[in-house]
Order: sequence, then C-alpha cells, then structure tokens
Amino acid sequence: MPADRSRSMHLAALALVAAFACGAAAAPSATTPRKTPPASVAKSSPAPARPAAKAVRRDSTMSLKGGEEGTVFGTLTVQGEDRVHIEFDRPALDLDIDPATAPGLDMGTAHDVLDRGSLDLVTPLFAATAAERSPYLARPWLQAFAAGSVARFRPDVKNVERWKLTVADSRGEMVATYQGSGDPPAEIAWDGRTRDGGQAAPGLTYSYVFEAVDRAGNKRNFVGQGFEVPAYRVDTPRGPRLVFPGRDLARQGGAERAPLMLEAASWINRGARPTQALRVVATARRLDEATTLAAAVADRLGALTLGDRARIQRVVRAQADAPEGGSVTIEPLP
Repeated sequence: MPADRSRSMHLAALALVAAFACGAAAAPSATTPRKTPPASVAKSSPAPARPAAKAVRRDSTMSLKGGEEGTVFGTLTVQGEDRVHIEFDRPALDLDIDPATAPGLDMGTAHDVLDRGSLDLVTPLFAATAAERSPYLARPWLQAFAAGSVARFRPDVKNVERWKLTVADSRGEMVATYQGSGDPPAEIAWDGRTRDGGQAAPGLTYSYVFEAVDRAGNKRNFVGQGFEVPAYRVDTPRGPRLVFPGRDLARQGGAERAPLMLEAASWINRGARPTQALRVVATARRLDEATTLAAAVADRLGALTLGDRARIQRVVRAQADAPEGGSVTIEPLP
C-alpha cells in the first residue's frame, strides 16, 4: 500500500502541472505574439519593479493671462531655447486735451505774467558795472601810499627878503629846490618829484637845508633832520604811479601776504584800464636781488589785477647806492 499511495500522489502532481500549463497558454490574446525566451538565458532573480514615471507635458507654448488668477509659476526653467518672447497688451493712449481749455496753458494778462516771478535786478547791474569804473576804493582802510606829498617843511622865520629850500639825497646831491621872495609860506610840501622829472627813491635818507636872507643882507642856514621817503602815489593822466621800498614787503611777510600789494592792486584796478600795459621797475644793490624783487611783485600783481598777466612788464636795475632791500615802481604805460 505505501508504494501504491506514493504512485497516486505522483500522478496527481503531474495532472496539476499539466492543468496549470494549459491555463497559462490560453491567457494571452490571439493578437499578442508569444515571446519565447532564449534557451541560453540563465535563471536569475527578478529585477525590482520601477515606479511608474509621471507624465510630463511637453508643450512649447505656455500662456500667461493677465488679470486672471491661477497662472503662478514657482520655478520656471527654459531649456533648449536662446530667447524668450513675451507679448502683452498695452492700453490705448487716448489724449483728449484741448490747449485752449487745458489748465495751466492759458496765457492770461500781462499782469499775470509779471506776478509769476520776481524782477531780476542783479543781472542788469552786473552788465552795467562791467563797462563802468567803480567810484569806490576797494580797501579804503589801507593807506600805505601817501598822496599829494611825501614830506612837509614848516619854516618859522619872519622878515625875510628871500629864501631857498634845498632837498638832498644820501649822496649829497640836490634832488629838489624851492625858493621865493618875502616871508616863506607856513608849509612847503614836496611831492617826491626830482629836478630831472623822476621820482624820489623810497627807503633812502634825505636831508634839507633852509636858507634865508633878510633885508640887511644877512644870510642864515637852517639844517633839518634827516627823513625817509615812504611809499607814495602819484596820479598821472595814464593812471596811478606807485612807488614803495622793497623792505616794506619783507616786513609784511613777502609779496604774497603783504597788504601793500592788495592796496597797490586796488589803485591799479580803479585807475587803469584792464588792457593797459604796466611796468614794474625794481632797483637793488645787486642784480639778482632786483630780479627776485621784480618777479615777486609782478606775479602778485598778475593774480590781483584785472586783465591778462602778459601786460605786466619787468625792468631790473642794479645801483650801488640803492636803498637796503631795494625799491619798486609800478607805472602804467601809454
């Protein structure tokens, strides 16, 4: 019995395998071809199933509708394109303006036009003063240049038949004389002009002698104390002539800082034309000293006066008896 039972179980297993094979062969449809795996394929473990890929919309045209909600892109990536074209609608521009009735375009009256702004009184004043000479001195508090006279003599003598005043320089040469008959005036003013028509050099020591002869023929001489000629100004038809000692510039910190140069430039701007040539004459004991002095004065005048710097000429002179520190003369040329 055990052998018969084992045989029956074997037959039942064969029948079950045959039934399963017949059902698997009938499952494919008639239109689907049957694929037979190659015999050489070795048995292997089945590959893990991949999740199904999401459907990707491959549309090259996307529309963003303005004024409608719902078209929102958190991230937008464009691949395979070198340009993006965006079209949008613009509202029509319709200007319905009548210039005759538009606000702010009405002409109004002449009174309305004048009330729109204040009168400009500055520009016409500048235009008028550009061609006129100012009657005011730019720096009236500076009075370094004496005007009218450089020295005053007051002889105190009476009953004189004739008199004579002689002014001599440091070399003993006579530079100016005054004489007359009768009693001399209470004051005799010397304007700095010399006998040869020049100007007295400032910075030098001068002396004077007063000679008086009475009616009896007696002559008396009065020798005065020595004095120095300060900076002074002589008014000429061409403009002011300014004369000053060079040591005054050194005392005031040089030509760049000296108030003397500010006053000199003020007189020149007030009395000379901007196109008129100027001459700076520097006299010193040595030629190099005179050259340095002339250059400093001319450069400072060029920065302070009106007109072109090229109109200022320089003249240097070396004199053994020149005053210490030299002297400077600024004069306008014809």
